[in-house]
Amino acid sequence: MKPSRKKKKSFDCVEMKRRIQEKIYEETKDMNHEQLIAYFRQRIANSRFADFLNQPEKPPAGAIGR
Repeated sequence: MKPSRKKKKSFDCVEMKRRIQEKIYEETKDMNHEQLIAYFRQRIANSRFADFLNQPEKPPAGAIGR
């Protein structure tokens, strides 16, 4: 069996995910339920996905006249 060669990573996805989660935790740890919902709604509204998430829902394929 050949010894595995590890490439040096220029980007660590798991580390980035952990940093983001820690930042969100620090920003929200003292919030109550209503504040937490408002926080995430504001984050979504200001994100690059806002236009996509605000589109009206399309009926599922094959749903005729429902």
